[in-house]
Amino acid sequence: MDFEPSPLAREYLERLRAFMDDHVYPAEPVYAAQRRSLVEAGDVHGVPPVLEELKAAARERGLWNLFLPDAEEPRHGLSVTDYAPLAELTGRSIELAPQALNCAAPDTGNMEVLHLFGTPQQKERWLAPLLRGEIRSGFAMTEPEVASSDASNIRTRIERDGDEYVVNGRKWWTSGAMDPRCEILIVMGKTDPQAAAYRQQSMVLVPMDTPGVKVVRSLPVFGYHDQPGHAEIVFDGVRVAATNLIGEEGGGFAIAQARLGPGRIHHCMRALGMAERALELMCERAIGRVAFGKPVAMQGVVQQWIAESRMAIEQARLLTLKTAWLIDRHGARGARTEIAAIKVVAPRVALDVVDKAIQVHGGAGVTDDTALAAMWAALRTLRIADGPDEVHVRSVARTELAPYLKRQRGDA
Repeated sequence: MDFEPSPLAREYLERLRAFMDDHVYPAEPVYAAQRRSLVEAGDVHGVPPVLEELKAAARERGLWNLFLPDAEEPRHGLSVTDYAPLAELTGRSIELAPQALNCAAPDTGNMEVLHLFGTPQQKERWLAPLLRGEIRSGFAMTEPEVASSDASNIRTRIERDGDEYVVNGRKWWTSGAMDPRCEILIVMGKTDPQAAAYRQQSMVLVPMDTPGVKVVRSLPVFGYHDQPGHAEIVFDGVRVAATNLIGEEGGGFAIAQARLGPGRIHHCMRALGMAERALELMCERAIGRVAFGKPVAMQGVVQQWIAESRMAIEQARLLTLKTAWLIDRHGARGARTEIAAIKVVAPRVALDVVDKAIQVHGGAGVTDDTALAAMWAALRTLRIADGPDEVHVRSVARTELAPYLKRQRGDA
């Protein structure tokens, strides 16, 4: 395995580092001030103007849609392994950088779905403006009434009625749906409850302005309402054209797996960026504070935290790069175990580093004076989003046990 960035990836990395230094980091206090003004005016999910400025600057520099290896515009030719350090770098400024590069969830996963499974008409109507960064989107799969870690539990119904599908159900944690730029949802529901367990589900495109789409509320994450938001939505007799079906009836579960695999590793890459930023903040704080007659950095326990954080980040990064390498060579299906493993490991490592950084900051660590509290909330949530840790641990265990169970049964 060779994790050395390709010449093209190195070029992008240099460009992105310069963009982060010259544009993104200086924009962070501007973004915070603009968001504060919008929230005080009652517009909790309003878009701070600096975001569009950053998007224009990123696109001008060719730092656009880097997550999609074979995107038609621009054609950058990056592999998943090439993208890994770029995504990690964007994680250092999680609220700004991914959006600035048009590489933010859930749009990335939705664009991949449309790119892989969309009809030419669906691509023209929805993928093209998403790739241009003109609109945003949401992914409606999780439901409040059931354990959505098992997609076969989904209760939302998608029923064919002539040339239309009728959608009825309730979803929540539909990330991005509170953003005023969100125009389209990908909704997963059951088209045939009598089919085999993983052939019951389908996906349809539902424009946000369709009659019967009712946004119930914005869901907070440990008290935080981020700018794009997480919506609870009721679909009450929502009618969309039959041509809004993505792929085929009964193909929803397979599409979800195709979407969530790459999306999970993108989350892990960005989580490592948050961990690196947190470690930097920890070191700076430890050097700059004196307790009991010497810098906090000279306290043995703090040195242990710093060393453990560095070692854990490096281990998680290696597993992330191995997973990316496997996806490049064998597809997401060929890296299922590694995707499950890194989805557990990376958020846990990043959360632990952030937690240690908070401890070194003392009272300041739990305020909004640093990014640490918001990072902690985001990373703790990531241990549930896109499948909770326990589901992925179960998947890894099953793979590990499979040959032993086979031997026990006496199979050849």
